[in-house]
Amino acid sequence: MELFERTADPEQNLLPKDGTVNYYGKILSETEAVKLYEKFLGEIAWKNDEAIIFGKKIFTKRKVAWYGDRDFEYTYSNSTKIAHAWTAELLLLKKLVEEKTGETFNSCLLNLYHDGSEGMAYHSDGEKDLKNNGAIASVSLGAERKFSFKHKITRERVDVILEAGSLLVMKGETQKYWVHRLPPTKKVFSPRINLTFRTIEMK
Repeated sequence: MELFERTADPEQNLLPKDGTVNYYGKILSETEAVKLYEKFLGEIAWKNDEAIIFGKKIFTKRKVAWYGDRDFEYTYSNSTKIAHAWTAELLLLKKLVEEKTGETFNSCLLNLYHDGSEGMAYHSDGEKDLKNNGAIASVSLGAERKFSFKHKITRERVDVILEAGSLLVMKGETQKYWVHRLPPTKKVFSPRINLTFRTIEMK
């Protein structure tokens, strides 16, 4: 296991093989990050996430919201969401992320974790609606949290601390060979907002 902390070299690949993950560090000033955090916390159309597991609908404490260029449908965990229209702040952040990464995105899935007790289990973002091997750009606001990758075959693990106002990008074959998670922790008592900019391909 390697732990990358305060690493801000976007040219460095955090993964040893089979994919590419770049950590850009903070792309927002502390003031900008706090302003966006408070704006999104109060004005995003949050709702409890839901999933259908073994035919039973489950609601999570974690809240989510889905925004995009149009009313995309996005399905994961057997649950379908329809995108809201972009807010002005989301569009500005999307533009900044696109300038930093050289990628383009047409949608954003936001997650709200109220404290360290809420996390996300190991998974890969391999939904059929997503662009194959497309980039997924993750912006973190609020509480710092550890983010973990695990290779599907070798079980190698890589951890990184995601700072408030930071950007992490997963691309290439990362989703094919690696799973990732946000592990719960008893050391964090404040909320974290995670924005994952993605590209939905129209069928």
